Amino acid sequence: MLNTVYKEAIKNRDAMLSILRGPKFEQIVDRARQNWIEYKPKKQDCTMAGIDSSFNSTKFQGMELWVVTAVSIGTDGKIISDNHKQGLGSNVSDLSSIASKMEIDACSKTVDLVDITLMDGSLYSQFMTRQSVLTHTILRIMEKRNNVVFVAKTSNTRMQFLDLESLAGDIFYYNHATKTPGFSKVHVDRKFGKDRAISSIYARLSDSTPLIKIEMLGDTHTEDEVKSLLDKLYKNSVGGYPYALKLAHKNCKISGADLGKLVSLYGISNEVGSREVLE
Repeated sequence: MLNTVYKEAIKNRDAMLSILRGPKFEQIVDRARQNWIEYKPKKQDCTMAGIDSSFNSTKFQGMELWVVTAVSIGTDGKIISDNHKQGLGSNVSDLSSIASKMEIDACSKTVDLVDITLMDGSLYSQFMTRQSVLTHTILRIMEKRNNVVFVAKTSNTRMQFLDLESLAGDIFYYNHATKTPGFSKVHVDRKFGKDRAISSIYARLSDSTPLIKIEMLGDTHTEDEVKSLLDKLYKNSVGGYPYALKLAHKNCKISGADLGKLVSLYGISNEVGSREVLE
C-alpha cells in the first residue's frame, strides 16, 4: 500500500509544488528579495535568557495523566525559573493555557535580571489570540523594560504578500529569496490596536542557516535597533538559533519516555489497562 502512495507522490511531485508555490510565486519571491536587508551581524555582549514550556499527557480507561513544565535559563546554563504541574483526572484543563501562564510567570521573574528575555514562539499565537485572556499580563511585563523578544523557527503567518495572492506563509518566500545573513524590513501590524502593535522581521544570523522570525511589541522599532538585536543574538547563538532557547527547550521538554517513567513512579503500570499507556 505504502509503495503505491510513494509512487503516486513521485508522479505528482511537480503538480504538488505548483500548488504550494501558487501562480505568482516568482513575483512574491522578487518582492521578498527587495524587502531583504543584507547585514552580517557583529558579536555584541549582553546577558540573555530563554523561556520555553512543554506539556504532554497520556490516557487510559477514561483517565488522563498530564504534565506541564516551563523554564527560564540563561546562556550560562543557570536556571532562573523552573516550574511544573502534573495531575491525573478525567476532566483535564487546556494544557496549552497552563503552559502559557507558566511562561508568563517565568518571564516576570526574568526581565529584571537580563538584558534580553527571549520567549519561544509567537506573540500572536500564544498571547494575542488563543491565549487572549493572558494578554494584559504579558503586555504589562513586556512594557516594564521593553526587553522581551519572541523568536520562532517556524511561522504560518501570511501578511506581507497577500496582495500577490500568496498561499504559503511569508517565511516560505523569504527562504526562497535569499540565503545571506540579514533581515526583512520591519513589518508593523496594528490590528490589535496601537498599544498592542506587533513589529516582526525574518532574520538569518549567518550564511545558509535557517530563518527565524522575531516579534517585538510596539511600532517604533528601527533598522538600527534590529541590527543591534541581531548582533546580540549572533553572539549567543548556535547554528543560527539563540543558544538560550535551545537550553530552555532541552530542559523543559516532556517526552513520551518521560511520561512512561511517571506512569511507573505513580504505580499506574500495575493497574489493569495500563498497557495502552506505555505503548
